[in-house]
Amino acid sequence: MEPFWPRPRVVVSACLGFAPVRYSGELIPDRVVRALAEHVEFVPVCPEVAIGLGVPRPTVRLVRGKDGVRMVQPRTGEDLTERMEGFSRGFLQGLGRVEGFLLKNRSPSCALKDAKVYAGLEGGVVERGPGLFARAVEEAFPLLPKEDEGRLSSARVRAHFFTRLFALARLRQVEDLPGLMAFHARYKLLLLAHSPKEARALGRLLGEAKGRPFPEVLRAYEEGFLRATRLPFRLPPMADALLHAFGHFKRALSPREKAHFLALLEDFRAERVPLEAPLALLHSWALRLGEGYLEAQALFAPYPRALMDLRTS
Repeated sequence: MEPFWPRPRVVVSACLGFAPVRYSGELIPDRVVRALAEHVEFVPVCPEVAIGLGVPRPTVRLVRGKDGVRMVQPRTGEDLTERMEGFSRGFLQGLGRVEGFLLKNRSPSCALKDAKVYAGLEGGVVERGPGLFARAVEEAFPLLPKEDEGRLSSARVRAHFFTRLFALARLRQVEDLPGLMAFHARYKLLLLAHSPKEARALGRLLGEAKGRPFPEVLRAYEEGFLRATRLPFRLPPMADALLHAFGHFKRALSPREKAHFLALLEDFRAERVPLEAPLALLHSWALRLGEGYLEAQALFAPYPRALMDLRTS
């Protein structure tokens, strides 16, 4: 039976299937957003409409000036920077609990990394960077999961984003130190696969937690967990985490089974087989041999099963 999954709260660009608010009046259907809708609580926002721009509207662009990047509307010459920065601050300050952001790529307001920055109102592109709203998001929530819809066409990027979203939602339901220790035990292999150093630091944090106010411990743990998982896993630590799990079965497996797994692990290290191959074998052994600790590992099911059906476009 699949575990209960809390619903992460995710800020999303409203043009991604919620309202026709693109500068051209378009609505952009997105398959990942549609799939996520059953599993998360979306908070749609269009910063450009929120500062009073109409639909459709003349395009805005980011321009490199003496005092930094500005948002301007070339047709009117209006500088919208202060309006966008003021809206972004107010919106984010009033947002409350949120687990992540899914924003429109290449947008002068919402792009996380790839908005065009021009030399002037009529000049060419000189660089790419974050939109003004996305820049405020990064400043306010530097550790939270953030992605744009374009990058989520990659299965690896998508899995990493989903993993962090649902882990954080689950972590924020923890109410006491025993619950936090249970969470850490459940995510131990996943943490080892991302950052063994941070995994050990989180273990030490819990080992020294008795006597400290629990909210303080939980905040420190959340920060450490988000730092540990900030980047996608790398092959060497993931292979080491799989080998760690394999150690639980050494006495129960036949020599041929052991040899088969070790060969499969080498194929994974060499990128000849996907991660799902050794994971499926380990999970089947955990179920057959009644290894409850391993059965419960988040590494085997880091987010709802329905979202694992998405395919790379």
